[in-house]
Amino acid sequence: WEFNGSFYQPSAFLMMGIPGLEALHPWISIPFCALYLTALVGNCVILFIIRKTQSLHEPMYYFLSMLAVTDLGLALCTLPTTLGLFWFNVRRIGFDACLTQMYFIHILSFIESSVLLAMAFDRFIAISHPLRHPSILTKTTVLKIGLAIVLRGMVSLLPIPFLLKRLTYCGKTELSHSFCFHPDIMNLACADIKVNVFYGMIILLSTVGMDFIFIVLSYILIIRTVVSLTTKEECLKALNTCVSHICAVLVFFIPMIGLSMIHRFGKNVPPLVNTLVAYTYLIIPPALNPVIYSIKSTHIREALLRALRRKRG
Repeated sequence: WEFNGSFYQPSAFLMMGIPGLEALHPWISIPFCALYLTALVGNCVILFIIRKTQSLHEPMYYFLSMLAVTDLGLALCTLPTTLGLFWFNVRRIGFDACLTQMYFIHILSFIESSVLLAMAFDRFIAISHPLRHPSILTKTTVLKIGLAIVLRGMVSLLPIPFLLKRLTYCGKTELSHSFCFHPDIMNLACADIKVNVFYGMIILLSTVGMDFIFIVLSYILIIRTVVSLTTKEECLKALNTCVSHICAVLVFFIPMIGLSMIHRFGKNVPPLVNTLVAYTYLIIPPALNPVIYSIKSTHIREALLRALRRKRG
């Protein structure tokens, strides 16, 4: 402990694995390894295919590349502490290291939310204004959107580590997960955390909350456009281009909203439920997104098959 008058700060926190199943951690690590491997290999393959295939140099696939990079970052943020705990029972994480991990986890989560919104906007323009799509979403515009997304996440979350460092901590130092999460750290403080709660809620609602609302609005407008199409085939073709994105949105937002609600209002929720939702939120989307897009996107699938044939030849 570091002591300065009445100010206490732990030198480290203790991470938790899956409560009640500590003896099975080595076995539980097997599906986690499979998910991490799928996330790392799958997203790298997506990036490689898009980079090497000239026909995929379009706004939809540029945004998909951003999503793949974000998913890689999320997987790499939690992999060392999660597998370190499951394999070697390394529970200790330094205070500053914990804040750093927390900052990048939240930044990448906010970036993923914004990228999904950008992808929804791309689908809306492509379906509602197909002739104007190339002129609206040029390479320069896509690059500017990407930079704005990153800056938005970095700036909005910059105060969070400093708000946590100013708090006095006492008693418990055990985190609820094998990674650092803002509400989790905040709840270990024995000081007034109203500022942290208020700022965290405002930032969450003004970023991820607004992104989700605009994604829903985009799909309402898309459905209105699709309904006006003359034939059933055109209608199904237009909707089919959105299936992958809808799956990615559901896989990301449902566990994220669930975890936020549990941390803020679910004091009586069993620890196992809290842990499973947290892992679903941070590990499942990076692993599933490349699988979803590889299966549902004809262009990605064909480019992947061509690359495999060239390698065999």
